[in-house]
Amino acid sequence: MKAPKSVLELTGAEMLVEALRQEGVEVLFGYPGGAVLTVYDALYECGIQHILTRHEQGAIHAAEGYARVTGRPGVVIATSGPGATNLVTGLADAMMDSLPLVVFTGQVATNVIGTDAFQEASVLGITMPVTKHSYQVRDVAELPQVIKEAFHIATTGRPGPVLIDLPKDISNAKGVFRYDDPVCLPGYQPTVEPNRLQLRKLAAAIRAAKRPVILAGAGVLHARAHDLLRRFAEQTQIPVVNTLLGLGSFPGTHPLFLGMGGMHGTFAANHAMYEADLLMNFGARFDDRLTGNLSHFAQRAKVAHVDIDPAEIGKNVPTDIPVVGDAGRALEVLLQECPQPGSYQDWVNRLLELKQSYPLWYEREEDQLKPQWVVEEIHRLTNGDAIVVTDVGQHQMWAAQFYPFAKPHRFVTSGGLGTMGFGLPAAIGAQLGAPDTVVAAVLGDGGFQMTVQELALLAEYKLPVKVIILNNLALGMVRQWQELFYQGRYSHSLLPFQPDYLKLAEAYAIPGYRVADEASCTAVLEQVLTAPGPALIECRVAPDENVYPMVAPGKGLHEMIGVKP
Repeated sequence: MKAPKSVLELTGAEMLVEALRQEGVEVLFGYPGGAVLTVYDALYECGIQHILTRHEQGAIHAAEGYARVTGRPGVVIATSGPGATNLVTGLADAMMDSLPLVVFTGQVATNVIGTDAFQEASVLGITMPVTKHSYQVRDVAELPQVIKEAFHIATTGRPGPVLIDLPKDISNAKGVFRYDDPVCLPGYQPTVEPNRLQLRKLAAAIRAAKRPVILAGAGVLHARAHDLLRRFAEQTQIPVVNTLLGLGSFPGTHPLFLGMGGMHGTFAANHAMYEADLLMNFGARFDDRLTGNLSHFAQRAKVAHVDIDPAEIGKNVPTDIPVVGDAGRALEVLLQECPQPGSYQDWVNRLLELKQSYPLWYEREEDQLKPQWVVEEIHRLTNGDAIVVTDVGQHQMWAAQFYPFAKPHRFVTSGGLGTMGFGLPAAIGAQLGAPDTVVAAVLGDGGFQMTVQELALLAEYKLPVKVIILNNLALGMVRQWQELFYQGRYSHSLLPFQPDYLKLAEAYAIPGYRVADEASCTAVLEQVLTAPGPALIECRVAPDENVYPMVAPGKGLHEMIGVKP
């Protein structure tokens, strides 16, 4: 029976494009191939901006940067086989860091699935462990609802990546397009509203505490609850520690901010968690880089954990007051339940004294450009307003330590998976998401070279990303660990052979600069950070500089090395 004329009949590929329109997608990242040619034909002049990256991994990391800055889902399209498998690292990265992505992969036609057809891969089997949910569409009539569910799942509860595997014949097949049916997923009902009784227990624990501390993670940012967190901390006068991915959820310049906690956290932040009698975790995972040796972590503390993902509560750290729900909703209730500070001012004063007495430090030298100083100079020249995107390694930790983030959604980095090659494409996505904000891609020479080909996008799409390479001629964090724990045996961690970064920038039609001292670095940064277009700066920094302070593997947060009063 033919559908009435009022009903829209489209091919699967056209359905995909129309669904993206209805979801309000403004930009998507991808790379075409045989299994998605029909989709790309439907995208032709469709009005949605498509960013053609130079590698599928670049596409998905760019989508992550876009999602981190905007809070909207990043959308990715890749072809079957190697196109899909090249996305796996980004899927795992987004899954660990709770980033909303909707990823479409082409697939061979349904009649040859399972025959080892050309560019066939078991995408569902490969990606199931690293996605929040995944689909393979076998009937074109189901495609609109699958896409609608994918956007819903990716952006609700704990955000994450959702994958839709689309066989080529489904893209070509025609069916009725309906997008007004509500999403009905009985097995997926994330808890948003926290239990009020549990929050009253937490409020009572706050009133009874003598040494309380707040730990704020990325869940506060995902909940858009940074203002609520600041108000709660100020109202209760409880100091705040951030996780790496939580930076910006509380102003880094605030008097109650103790700094980042964990392996390369501040002395005050780590001792606060070690000595606390009440540790309140809002939206953090209690991962190993934060806790150090669990047998020493918060042993004196009653632990309260507010998280929208119930699987995280009690997973690593025993929890006395579990609260499942949105961090913002929880903070709204706690603001009512805790109208004034408790009797712990002596504790707060002591922590603030530790913060002043044991600050982050480095030693400036006349004949060397220190990477920490470069980060501080970027902060000074941007007034702390830039979006800072990093790769992974020493430069990542220096950016986290020495660029105080006063605003939310200004720090884009790979946390849980620690993905080298993340930085440059993520900066591209961040710039597309925030076109009027300065984006500084602070990268290491190792990670930069993993996705260097994405420089092409800066000139092609006229993106004013400022690429700042802290070049120490090494895989810096690997070299640091080999120095400290492997008796200085630098096994394949030194990179004495380097490309000429200025010529590389020139090849991609980008202005390039090389600096090796503070004066020239300041002059170039002043010029570049206010210029309208992209630029690349190679900073030849001290090659033997290490990230301190540090909690060595197997040690507790109170056993930090590299601390100086």
